[in-house]
Amino acid sequence: MLDSSSGNAPDTHAAVDSAVLVSLDLNDSDSAENLEELRQLAASDRLAISAVVLGKRLRPDPATFAGSGKVDEIMGAVEQTGASLVIFNHDLSPAQQRNLEQRLRRRVIDRTSLILDIFAQRAKSHEGKLQVELAQLEHLATRLVRGWTHLERQKGGIGLRGPGETQLETDRRLLGKRVKVLKEKLAKFERQRALQRRARRRAQVMSVSLVGYTNAGKSTLFNRLTRGHTYVADQLFATLDATTRKLFIADRGPLVLSDTVGFIRDLPHTLVAAFRATLEETVQADLLLHVVDTSSSNRSEQIDEVNKVLKEIGADRIPQILVLNKTDLVDLPASSPGYQRDEYGRIVQVRLSAKTGEGLEFINLALSEALGERAALREPDNQSEAQDITSGYH
Repeated sequence: MLDSSSGNAPDTHAAVDSAVLVSLDLNDSDSAENLEELRQLAASDRLAISAVVLGKRLRPDPATFAGSGKVDEIMGAVEQTGASLVIFNHDLSPAQQRNLEQRLRRRVIDRTSLILDIFAQRAKSHEGKLQVELAQLEHLATRLVRGWTHLERQKGGIGLRGPGETQLETDRRLLGKRVKVLKEKLAKFERQRALQRRARRRAQVMSVSLVGYTNAGKSTLFNRLTRGHTYVADQLFATLDATTRKLFIADRGPLVLSDTVGFIRDLPHTLVAAFRATLEETVQADLLLHVVDTSSSNRSEQIDEVNKVLKEIGADRIPQILVLNKTDLVDLPASSPGYQRDEYGRIVQVRLSAKTGEGLEFINLALSEALGERAALREPDNQSEAQDITSGYH
């Protein structure tokens, strides 16, 4: 089925390319939400959506994922619209991608490649750019076919090739060298961050990290709390580089607040691995503020996806406060600003609008109580230390 409407496509004057989106229902209960997310990803990559091809299959075709009849339909959409790119809302094997490109005579990418491309455009810091490049190289290494000869020019060219070595072997060896260099550079950044975290622990400063699905409003909340100027946009993955600021809570003292990269359904493992160093801020946090887009129709699934990634990086045991954001977009009494406590009296949920600032006092109350509880837990240690010091004088 062909849908030629552009949907959420950006202004074509700002777009750098046009694409046909392909989304097949493989007995997924949330296929409509997955398609909408693909539209948003394409718009975030500044692509003009020229057509959408839909379909239903019991299982992927081993050769082309979509099957020969559906590939013919995609070809018709490509020829009709003149699109230069075809994007599958699924992960393609190297063979499937190669077969599709031969049939369609167009560049074909899958969902993971699209996300990687967005990350490549959005990374601003030197470390972020290194992490994205590493993720791209590790993802593309499995589909390497004479695609990395440009690395020869960087490394000195023809003299690198060993006797009897094929072009593909040369490319793989050069790729491996680049991956090793990137990992060494990223390890230096990780050591620097470890020193910073040890300094904060010595100063007994509480660490709080904002986590959540992409476009949930983490950066807007971060700016509200810290009066900062982190880049904010209504698009997926507007923020990639972790930002950390000191935040003073009245009558309680300072804490360190970190804004992190947003998560997404089926986040590519290469990205999780590459950004593991940045996500260390999340793993080492004392408290997580899990920001949720209350206006999203599939917010429950988004919460589950975030918790799944948190478990993957070892941060699932860190105390969490659920922050239901964007209450200004939901006209329901239950979504009005406020907070909820658990059976122990701790605030576990806050409802607010980071955009308007309504309900921000509740997140400040939650942070103030968390700091107070942390200070109370340290008092026995401080008293025992004082007794040890005093006993030394007798």
